[in-house]
Amino acid sequence: MAIRAQLTTVGTAAKPAGGSAAGGAKREFTEEEKAARKERVTKAKDALARSVGVKGEHVAPARTALKTFLQRLNESNQPDDATFEAMCEAPFKAPEKRKPRGEGNFGGSGGGGGRGR
Repeated sequence: MAIRAQLTTVGTAAKPAGGSAAGGAKREFTEEEKAARKERVTKAKDALARSVGVKGEHVAPARTALKTFLQRLNESNQPDDATFEAMCEAPFKAPEKRKPRGEGNFGGSGGGGGRGR
């Protein structure tokens, strides 16, 4: 028996199988949630504006995290308050520098180990 491919038209290809694109009813936010979201947006935008002139390797990823937060504001998985505060302060705090392992012992005198030539 031959297998026939299912043909779709432009109208049926554009519609998702589940019906609406959002996947359900829109969630209504309470006034308290709206105020908290508005405050977070204000803080994130302020941090982005203040971090424009800051230099360092840590600044670009921190600014990207803030921009992503603002883009995905309507998603359900938002960071908690402590994480959000850390995101806002990240462009201004340089990460601690790590000491490389074995600093000062490689190829130096008297460190022990290796061949005794």
